[in-house]
Amino acid sequence: MFVSVIATTLVMFSTTRTVAAGPGAEATLPLQVSTVPGNGDLNPYGLAVVPQNFPGRTLRAGQLLVSNFNNASNSQGMGSTIISVTPASGKTGVFFQGSPPIGFTNALSVAEAGFVFAGSVFTTDGATGQPGPLLVLDKDGNVVAQLSTSSKINGPWGLAINDMGNTAQLFVANAFDGSITRLTVSMTGGTFSVMGTPLTIASGYKFGPDPSAIVVGPAGLAYDSMRDILYVAAEADNAIFALAGAGTTMTDLGMGMLVLADSTHLHGPLGLIQTPAGHLITANADPSTVVSTAGPSEIVEFTTAGEIVRSFSIDSAAGSAFAINLIPKGGHTQFSYVDDAQATLSILDLSH
Repeated sequence: MFVSVIATTLVMFSTTRTVAAGPGAEATLPLQVSTVPGNGDLNPYGLAVVPQNFPGRTLRAGQLLVSNFNNASNSQGMGSTIISVTPASGKTGVFFQGSPPIGFTNALSVAEAGFVFAGSVFTTDGATGQPGPLLVLDKDGNVVAQLSTSSKINGPWGLAINDMGNTAQLFVANAFDGSITRLTVSMTGGTFSVMGTPLTIASGYKFGPDPSAIVVGPAGLAYDSMRDILYVAAEADNAIFALAGAGTTMTDLGMGMLVLADSTHLHGPLGLIQTPAGHLITANADPSTVVSTAGPSEIVEFTTAGEIVRSFSIDSAAGSAFAINLIPKGGHTQFSYVDDAQATLSILDLSH
């Protein structure tokens, strides 16, 4: 399994070590870059990749986007930036900088038609969370729409996209009511609009405030378009669920089928991705309201039948693992993750 390669790499090389890119660099070393932009924002939460055929010159296919939750004073929910990272060189830039507070969350995704979707849960005091919108940005980082309660968006904490070219389905996890919303959007000709009526396709997940995480609720989402299954990292429930028929249902599926509930390995699962082999990987956010014996900041691989494959910690500080990303690239795989405590992004090429 590819995660065994990652685990071995992380044992050999500390995640706090910054590795320079370029000729002569050891192939097995992860590239690590700072996610702190010029305004000093901290706590990277969201992580997404720019897909092939993305239009324009501001972003390039294969670049990674990272969104920040905290501001330079480390006040939670006051970050206002999304940065771009070029994996081959580690070069960073600012794709978007808004007016704080925004509090960008784990809800971050990019559509091939030229739009970026970024969720907001903000604070004005660094402690009391408030539901912000799902921002829709064009290819150059301009705000073209803000989706909120009228679109059944209530604290967008996680996001998955079923990208179909000129249209897409957006699945949004709402941390302020414990629900998941499905929206169908049009992006024809570079214009954005919501098609039809947004639908609540899942509900009943635990949610509420958390002293260390601001809020907890349904978070990371991973959509299997071949099987029409949406996997849900339910942070406050400390469990993973599967929603069969998520892309086609016209009714509320409740919480779906339980995939994994294991307090030895799960501690507030937030980030969630699916591997090419069909396994799932989650990142534990370590919220204080979730009881668990899992180690700090663990990334956990498991099957869709709920069997643990392996787990490993990326940092000795709790609450460091949030966003993860995996990109198959021909004969190799690029795996990346953020470390909140260090404000870094690590990128590993698993072809070596």
